[in-house]
Amino acid sequence: MSIFNEIVDRRKSRSYKWDRMEQIFNIEDASDILPMWIADMDFAAPKEVIEAIEERLKHPVFGYSYVCNGCKAAVVSWYERRHQWTIEPEAILFHHGVVPAIASIIETFTEPNDKVAISTPVYPPFSSVTKNQGRELVCCDLVEVNGSYTYDFVKLEELFKQGVKLYILCNPHNPAGVVWSRAQLEELVALCIKYDVYLLADEIHADVILPGAQFTPTLTVEGSEQAKIISCIAPTKTFNLAGIQAAMMVVPNKDLRKQLEQNAMAHGKMDLNAFASAAVQAAYTHGDAWLDELIDYLSVNMDYVMKELNALDGISVAKPDGTYLMWIDYRETGLLEKEMMDRLLTIGKVALEPGTKYGEAGRGFLRINVACPFSVVEDGVARFKKAFAAN
Repeated sequence: MSIFNEIVDRRKSRSYKWDRMEQIFNIEDASDILPMWIADMDFAAPKEVIEAIEERLKHPVFGYSYVCNGCKAAVVSWYERRHQWTIEPEAILFHHGVVPAIASIIETFTEPNDKVAISTPVYPPFSSVTKNQGRELVCCDLVEVNGSYTYDFVKLEELFKQGVKLYILCNPHNPAGVVWSRAQLEELVALCIKYDVYLLADEIHADVILPGAQFTPTLTVEGSEQAKIISCIAPTKTFNLAGIQAAMMVVPNKDLRKQLEQNAMAHGKMDLNAFASAAVQAAYTHGDAWLDELIDYLSVNMDYVMKELNALDGISVAKPDGTYLMWIDYRETGLLEKEMMDRLLTIGKVALEPGTKYGEAGRGFLRINVACPFSVVEDGVARFKKAFAAN
């Protein structure tokens, strides 16, 4: 029996996913609603990670700590063997999460009113962090055909010509699950070089790649040495450690790295906490077998969702290249987003994310998180069908 079949009760654990639905979805009582929305998993972390945290907990002093060389070595080794990406240890800067890292990068390399570009539909903090820092957000929508997305590089170049200072890439893409090809990344990097645009690559989902797809780290493509690239990576999506709050910025360019270090000092940013560094080192040292099993398990979950939901009139869902998220197209049903969300929450009793959360380009779509035991996926699909069948 798979370790991922275990049901872990997450209620009353300060879980944002399970314990904050009333506030997020503006409902009075969410006790009977199944959450399949925010992107964390309902699986226990690898036992080696738990043991590493427990071992650190045995020491009764929790004073200032630092990230040791062994932790950095574990990161380097992981990306070398999993992605054939050689990262120099000195290029790694630790941060307390990818979103905080994104905020630091935007603040460091842009000024108020500078243009920051994104391609929607995409992860909402790309937009919110940019706007909250007083930068001008500009969008170049991805091109969608039958649920599959690609870039319109002609339109993106026109946008860059208007003085974009920084572009935020999502690879693998959230919410659509696209893993961008080497050729696509090379074209994007070439445009960034041509127009002197900083490239911030959010690669937090890099490890969760479904069979048949291949992740290409942006910093390994042709031309990357000449570009101003900062890649953000983390073990948090891979091993369900979001609450640990640990991430890395990979910055081979010494000048860019120095500027980010100065920004960190200006904000009094400390190193990772004692438990986070222990978790990072354990995950990247011992997590291979756990991740391999996870990917196979997710693939089965996704095949089931596709089989069941694609049988419904007006519903279309494709298997992503990566992530544990699926992007459901309901445009052919004729339902408005509010109608669909009301049905899901009040009739189906299941919480998914509305597509417009990812920008106007997401209208007519829903995001579902299938990183949960198969029995829960079956339950979620049944609830979706119940909501969809309502008159």
